[in-house]
Amino acid sequence: MAGGRLAATDSGTPVELRHLSSFIAVAEELHFGRAARRLQMAQPPLSQQIRQLEKELGVQLFERSTRSVRLTSAGEAFLKPVRTVLEDLDIAQRVAKAAGRGEYGRVTVGFAGASSHATLPRLTRAVRAAHPGIELVMRGQTYANRALAGVADGTLDLGFVRLPITQHGVEHRVIGEEELVCALPSDHPLARRSSITVADLADEPFVSFPARTGSSLRDVTLQACEAAGHHPRIVQEAPDSYTILALVAMGVGVTLTLTSCMHIQQTGLVYRPLSGTPVVLQAALAWRADNPSAALHSVLDVAAEALPTPGDEPHGDD
Repeated sequence: MAGGRLAATDSGTPVELRHLSSFIAVAEELHFGRAARRLQMAQPPLSQQIRQLEKELGVQLFERSTRSVRLTSAGEAFLKPVRTVLEDLDIAQRVAKAAGRGEYGRVTVGFAGASSHATLPRLTRAVRAAHPGIELVMRGQTYANRALAGVADGTLDLGFVRLPITQHGVEHRVIGEEELVCALPSDHPLARRSSITVADLADEPFVSFPARTGSSLRDVTLQACEAAGHHPRIVQEAPDSYTILALVAMGVGVTLTLTSCMHIQQTGLVYRPLSGTPVVLQAALAWRADNPSAALHSVLDVAAEALPTPGDEPHGDD
């Protein structure tokens, strides 16, 4: 191993890595000539390095004669920890190179509740298969806009978010589209219909996310209702889709939710599509453009295959 220095000895002189490599070669070969050939160097410089190492340590490592070389007790004791140091250094070098190639490292991922139940496992499984040295640190965010804020301020490397994205310096790629649907109690009169309009909900009590918490779904609900000529009468707020839909099943009110949440099935709960022009939300992955993490870019490459943009999926032969 070339150059480099380790910690200082008691004499204050730092031990050079190349001296340790030379020591290992001589200790394993027990012959200076063979050790020199193994290290691809001349024998006199090798002997000089061993003498310098012994001087720095203040102990004799080898007993030499014209006929043989053998380790002293100090040399025997020194051998194992030196092997450990060099093996650890080799591991550190390989890890650093792997990290530079994006094959090793840590990526923090923000995701929001029920709507990520399908996409998140697909990404984590694909990353684990392609780059087992990358650790995904999952940060559950109650709302998609909070995940976006975490990406924007640098506390998250990657976020599952919804468009629009207005933060400066944040890049994104669309990974899916979700439609607004209505969830209502199964015994509600509107549940008899195959579809309903947002205008049909003008006099209904609503269950929704709290205000000013970063819920993109609450914002879209307000916009859809106002476009239909009314303001939703919110009688109960809850922090997540699971609780909201449980309250709807109990008969507390109705709610507008997303097709990505329709996997939540409860007794007393039904979903109905909205007639007319669909209200579509785009789900996306977001990251800071100036994030230097090679591991992040490896995850983004994997995500391009595991979570393609709608319309970019590969098509088989017809």
